Amino acid sequence: AAGRLDADSEGLLLLTSDGRLQQRLTDPRWGHWRRYWVQVEGTPSDAALQQLREGVMVQGRRTLSAQAIALADPGLAERVPPIRQRRSIPTSWLELGLREGRNRQVRRMTAAVGLPTLRLLRVAIFLMDAEPSLSLEGLAPGQWRPVTAAEQERLSRLLSGRGGRVSRGGRVSQ
Repeated sequence: AAGRLDADSEGLLLLTSDGRLQQRLTDPRWGHWRRYWVQVEGTPSDAALQQLREGVMVQGRRTLSAQAIALADPGLAERVPPIRQRRSIPTSWLELGLREGRNRQVRRMTAAVGLPTLRLLRVAIFLMDAEPSLSLEGLAPGQWRPVTAAEQERLSRLLSGRGGRVSRGGRVSQ
């Protein structure tokens, strides 16, 4: 997998048998943004969103700057089973964009600004080629599909500067 999701997370995984492609997509030096939808406990303030944008201290190290905006409820099907249910505490949704992928980073970042994560979905991976991101569009939970020929070509171009070639085994899955 080009990136990982913990057992409490959902969303996009790009599966490949090419180790160089996996490394290229996950190493923060290459700057591939990943977009997440995050349901949090509480209501984000402008100050909390700004802290996320500037980077927060997580395990003694500041995170890279992030993209952070409040998001209207995306209307997703309920997760079965839910991670946690809150009856009297309001929840909100955020859209976060990250260029790095530390262990449980999104959860630790939102907790650092007082907004514990309840649900986390990776919804897109940007290939940094000025074309649309790889996304979950058109996939229901649990579905997967092979990459398209156009996506395969874009992934191959990521490595072409080093003479690389992507194997045909890539899949996009949720």
